[in-house]
Amino acid sequence: MKKVLSKLDKPLLLIMLIFFVFGLIMIFSASTIVSVVGFNRAPYSFFIKQALFLFVGLIAFFIILFIPTKKYSAISKILIIIVILALAGLIVYGELTNHAKSWYYIGPFSIQPSEFAKTILIMYLGSYYYKHRKELNNQWIILKPLFLAFVIFALVFLQPDLGTGIIIALICIFIFFALPMEKSFKKNMFMLLLVIISAVALFLVFGGEKILTSTQLKRFEYKEPCKRYTEETGYQVCNGYIAINSGGLFGVGLGNSTQKYLYLPEAHTDFIFPIVIEELGVITGVLVILGYIFILYRILKIARKSNNLGNSIMAYGVAAYLFSHIAINLIGILGIGPMTGVPLPFLSYGGSFALNLMIAFGIVQRIEVENKMTNKK
Repeated sequence: MKKVLSKLDKPLLLIMLIFFVFGLIMIFSASTIVSVVGFNRAPYSFFIKQALFLFVGLIAFFIILFIPTKKYSAISKILIIIVILALAGLIVYGELTNHAKSWYYIGPFSIQPSEFAKTILIMYLGSYYYKHRKELNNQWIILKPLFLAFVIFALVFLQPDLGTGIIIALICIFIFFALPMEKSFKKNMFMLLLVIISAVALFLVFGGEKILTSTQLKRFEYKEPCKRYTEETGYQVCNGYIAINSGGLFGVGLGNSTQKYLYLPEAHTDFIFPIVIEELGVITGVLVILGYIFILYRILKIARKSNNLGNSIMAYGVAAYLFSHIAINLIGILGIGPMTGVPLPFLSYGGSFALNLMIAFGIVQRIEVENKMTNKK
């Protein structure tokens, strides 16, 4: 056990723990009012649930450290079947919450299969491409697992959960272009991707109402939020602006936010970053972003050091997963793009998200352990 723990990436482990503790503090601060007034629960309800999921996640993190990545192939095949069945089951058995059927409810807890689909897909793709590492000049071999990824994307899209679907697509795109393949094929696929993105954008502009829900379509109306204060998207983002503006450089003090008094409906989830700035200031907000950059740097460093293609792909996949969440959340909050209901890593409330994040970091640290074992030999 000591041998494995001594080979962890210590800076990455330390900042992960700092972020999770900081996130718990902010969830406690941001959720007390909505817990009592909005849900008629005890003020510490969301804090306790998040702490329980993090505790389970910490156990999962340490278990994963001792599972060799060579076993991921068999494990990921089983898990990907389970997650596809779970996603399909939501269409029939899921309860509509926040305009989507994304959760299974087990007593006071809820489980979101699409969150776990992200890491399971990363494990599956890493294992698959490692197994076929000598056949990557075969275009069918490269594209084959992406059809399975498309099935997962489609099931998530049908919930409908556009934000999670976009992140699953981005993870697959990042992994695909990280593969060592022929430059001409990569170039052709990049051009095809641009064509697909352009076609989807045109479809959303001229015919999105045929597939997207009215709630999803409204999210594309993100410009000038404070002039659309009576609209849901304008109301949320504008109140986020007010929170950020109120915070100034040093904030109004931990627990002293006014926007969390139901002005920001998702203050403890999607819009927790404005609460961080309102209470602790722009300086703390900048430190959070710098912390994210440092985490991504450490994970990418682990990916580059790996002599194993599968491990490298999985580490790149986790980096893509984190980057997608950070970028999409902040873009929506700042009114640069549409809000998609994507949580901010470490800080936003969400048991499934926190647990899956712990699992993803466990995988990255296991890869680092194997990197150091290989280099020692």
